[in-house]
Amino acid sequence: MIQISQLKLAPDHSREDMVRRIARTLKAREEDILGWEIVKKSIDARKKPEIFFVYTVWVRMKQEKAAVKRARNQNVSLVTPAAYRMPEPGTEPLRHRPIIIGSGPAGLFCGLMLARQGYRPVILERGRAVDERVRDVEAFWQGGPLNPESNVQFGEGGAGTFSDGKLNTLVKDPDGRGRLVLKTFVEAGADPDILYMQKPHIGTDVLRNVVVHIREEIRELGGEFHFQAKVTDILTEKGCLRGLTVNGEQEIEAQAVVLAVGHSARDTFEMLWRRQVPMEAKAFAMGLRIEHSQRMIQLARYGEGLYEKCLPAADYKVTHRAGNGRGIYSFCMCPGGYVVNASSEPGRLAVNGMSYRARDGVNANSAMIVTVTPADFAAYCPERPQLSGMEFQRQLEGLAWKLCGGRIPVQLLRDFEAGRDSVGLGDVEPQMKGGWDFGNLRSILPSWISEAMVEGVHAFDRQIPGFARPDAVFSGVESRTSSPVRILRNEQCESPVAGLYPCGEGAGYAGGITSAAMDGCKVAEQIVKRFTISYD
Repeated sequence: MIQISQLKLAPDHSREDMVRRIARTLKAREEDILGWEIVKKSIDARKKPEIFFVYTVWVRMKQEKAAVKRARNQNVSLVTPAAYRMPEPGTEPLRHRPIIIGSGPAGLFCGLMLARQGYRPVILERGRAVDERVRDVEAFWQGGPLNPESNVQFGEGGAGTFSDGKLNTLVKDPDGRGRLVLKTFVEAGADPDILYMQKPHIGTDVLRNVVVHIREEIRELGGEFHFQAKVTDILTEKGCLRGLTVNGEQEIEAQAVVLAVGHSARDTFEMLWRRQVPMEAKAFAMGLRIEHSQRMIQLARYGEGLYEKCLPAADYKVTHRAGNGRGIYSFCMCPGGYVVNASSEPGRLAVNGMSYRARDGVNANSAMIVTVTPADFAAYCPERPQLSGMEFQRQLEGLAWKLCGGRIPVQLLRDFEAGRDSVGLGDVEPQMKGGWDFGNLRSILPSWISEAMVEGVHAFDRQIPGFARPDAVFSGVESRTSSPVRILRNEQCESPVAGLYPCGEGAGYAGGITSAAMDGCKVAEQIVKRFTISYD
């Protein structure tokens, strides 16, 4: 396969333009090109109004080695794409079907990989199937009561089901897991552009249908799904897992259990702590959401030029080191999106960001967050230091809930800087899923987070004109950026409690949809490599 990188074309280019450029780069005739595909697409807007799409493409031709030599171009090379392969089954008898706790990206892909190898996994999900879950969440956003088992955090598809569905990851992919994940999403109904966009996203509306397709494939291959099946205890004997308790009463024998519970399964973390499953507190990040008009971000990113209709909704990524030594950065940026009430516990409030596939909302939002470490939150739970980060989250979420009686607290930037309640809006009107009200967000956060946030926003204004506009809208609290714990595992992905396989973001081994799905594949590989099926 020939790879051409740094192939630049105007945003309004045609397919024919692409073929001509490939042929010219390779110094070949168009008819010599047997096939080609885009493997990466990004935008170069550094010299506005001159904007380009920048591509990496794979090309098939006869005598490819000679073609590369003839091109004499440093951006042309031969490549061998990584092909994903499952290992051969092991020899240790697996007497019971593997059980997966959780049906987020990690649990779904672990289940899918095991199902494709004939292991017929059983997936236990504490929440409801995605269609029922959507109805529960919509009812909550309309002012109904919170369902602690079916909400933005819990239910089929995991927390990512009510997000932008971003699929970019910094995880290295020498084994082809990432490509497999993206191809699986496309086969399940996602747009093929996720295979090559530099920052791919599915959109929450499409992701829900993708989740259903993956579930049905697992079922067709002999797997089972049990919804509203909450694992309330693990049963061990001499340091080995022997079973699970579901919903406080049903006992299930188990030999291999994948723990893919997500970053908000706080009661599960508590149960595991009581059962002395080795874990540790880990760093994560906290802060607020900020909203601007999407139009402002478009102008800052692209300018106002000829190609405006050809360009996607603009995003941004910004970082700053504050004077107090704290780093502040944007996270989970949602172009044309909404801030959502992402609560999962009564009396506590958290927010997140969400976009539909079209990303056509009037506002852009992102989290403005500051890293917090075990040293910052150790005092919140000295008797259970492994869970101190979780208790820190709970403390701030409780303050956020009390501030506006369960509605999302909102504050304009100028009032956040002054430490006073807002009394009205400017030109930026909150775009939110769930009710909101004005409140002093500064009263929720530790002062060192607030100070870093104010400094950071003004630093970002130098990169994105208007970012520090006085009527930018803050909301909070953004507390579920990643898991506050890491459940320990070895190189075979197994806990010191033999038979328990911590997996995905909740266990501390991923940071988003794609990396969680990749970790699900990795854990499935380890189970296949170890066990041979010995059950009917």
